[in-house]
Amino acid sequence: MTNHDTPTVVLVHGAFADASSFARVVPELLADGLEVVAPAVPNRSLLGDAAYIASVVRGIPGPVVLVGHSYGGAVITVAGAEENVKALVYLAGYALEEGESLGELQGRFPDSELASALVYTPFPLEGADGGGTDVSVEVDRFPAIFAADVDPALARVLAVSQRPLAAAAFGEAAPVAAWRSKPSWGLVSSADRTINPEVERFGYRRAGMTTVEVGSSHLVMLAHPEPVADLIRTAVRTVTH
Repeated sequence: MTNHDTPTVVLVHGAFADASSFARVVPELLADGLEVVAPAVPNRSLLGDAAYIASVVRGIPGPVVLVGHSYGGAVITVAGAEENVKALVYLAGYALEEGESLGELQGRFPDSELASALVYTPFPLEGADGGGTDVSVEVDRFPAIFAADVDPALARVLAVSQRPLAAAAFGEAAPVAAWRSKPSWGLVSSADRTINPEVERFGYRRAGMTTVEVGSSHLVMLAHPEPVADLIRTAVRTVTH
């Protein structure tokens, strides 16, 4: 039976990835006796994705520690406003300010290598003339840019199984910044070639987060699961005590 005083950890994946990106962190948390949920984020729009994650959070009895990787950081910035979210953890993520979009935050800093490796693909969108545009990463460049210190065989699988992000998500402004009212932690991937690490540092610093740095590629959860799990444990302990 679930102890409703113990927080449930909800792991929110980012763009070009799915919930399996947490495959090495989930066992660590389960071994601690924690409840863990790793939902599939639609990656269609910031507001829609945040509404979806908020609905998942509302369905969980008791407190929630909300963890967001990469674009998932933007999602938890909005979804984290739910009442039962007690802490936020950002992993190589975007910590948006209220009224700010991904494009605006990223535009303050020089582009990462990712910018030159993006692929834009139209897709049909019901009720929209011309449909939408999906953004993904060139398959051949994905391992070096996204997962340089992940097992090469796994990186090749990840490259061909990307979950694209709809381009529209980059321009949507966050209507709320949950870190303003919730304790928050941030992990910087200091060898990140997907998001400029300065984007991560700036967002975390602006939010007044407790921050750690790991010399990792963007997929820090697969490359270095131990410090990721430790940071989540810190947030859980803060909520529990």
